[in-house]
Amino acid sequence: MRFLSPTAYVPAIKGLCKNLMAAKPIFPFYASFKLTSKCHFGCPFCNVKNEQSEDLSTADIKAILRNLSRSSVLMTSFEGGEPLLRPDIGELLAYANQCKFYLLFTTSVKNPLSYPLDRYAKYIDFLHVSIDEGHNNLELFDSLKELSSLPLALSVQTVVTSDTIDALDEKVKRCYETDANIVIIPAAKMDNAQDCFPDMNRLERKIKGLRKIYPNTIHTPSGFFNAFRTGRCSSASVIVAPDGRLYYPCHISGQKGPDLRVTDLSEWLTTKEAAAARQEMRRCKRNCGWYQYYAVNSYTSVSSVVDALRPVLFKKQVK
Repeated sequence: MRFLSPTAYVPAIKGLCKNLMAAKPIFPFYASFKLTSKCHFGCPFCNVKNEQSEDLSTADIKAILRNLSRSSVLMTSFEGGEPLLRPDIGELLAYANQCKFYLLFTTSVKNPLSYPLDRYAKYIDFLHVSIDEGHNNLELFDSLKELSSLPLALSVQTVVTSDTIDALDEKVKRCYETDANIVIIPAAKMDNAQDCFPDMNRLERKIKGLRKIYPNTIHTPSGFFNAFRTGRCSSASVIVAPDGRLYYPCHISGQKGPDLRVTDLSEWLTTKEAAAARQEMRRCKRNCGWYQYYAVNSYTSVSSVVDALRPVLFKKQVK
């Protein structure tokens, strides 16, 4: 894990201090950027296929990246759809690498090794490869050893449905054996998608058991389940839609705020409109389980950070 320039951490530290003084998560630390709505798949638990939009231009994407780089955001995730379907993805990765945040890249293609990942790797801090039954790409576990040789932090991201909790045993075992980490995410309750939400108590017990068998492999924080039980999702994480608009207060509601190509994120977050949206989020009783909104507060607690990042910070001893 690389260190950014010292000045890159200043906006995030200021944002954290302002959030603590206000006792509410006004300024985000994590941004998910949906670079495209194009995707190879039609996962039953996902609604991307029903919300298609035209891709933004390279210049527009760069304008949004500059916006995020000025903000408190310390990690930006390139997602989709499938970001590898953008013909300019190499240029965008190189540009993002010069911004003041860490870059996470999420892909679910069935043939990732047919893309120039060895060239892209120098621009990526964390690579997430989505492997699950919804993507119908379980054969990618056979590619983990080769993917693990890339000079970046590799994690499998697997979405768990009500029918696939028991399948976690083999998935975590495969990650442990190939020195990869795994992020376990429940299939959130989304509009215009099949309800595949798992039993969260059962999922939590399964993860606790697997942590004992395969230490330093799972980095789903325990704080995620605590947040779900209390219905406390957080606006300390944001999502940018493929059209450049900010989903706010959240992606699940579908409500959108400003166009980040032309509106400064940090300034907008202090407006009455943004405050009203955050209040709406606090009143929400849906408790959808969207991983990003429930897990983000774990990364502002020292103990939770260690719990979640231990698989990245400490090398596993493979038996």
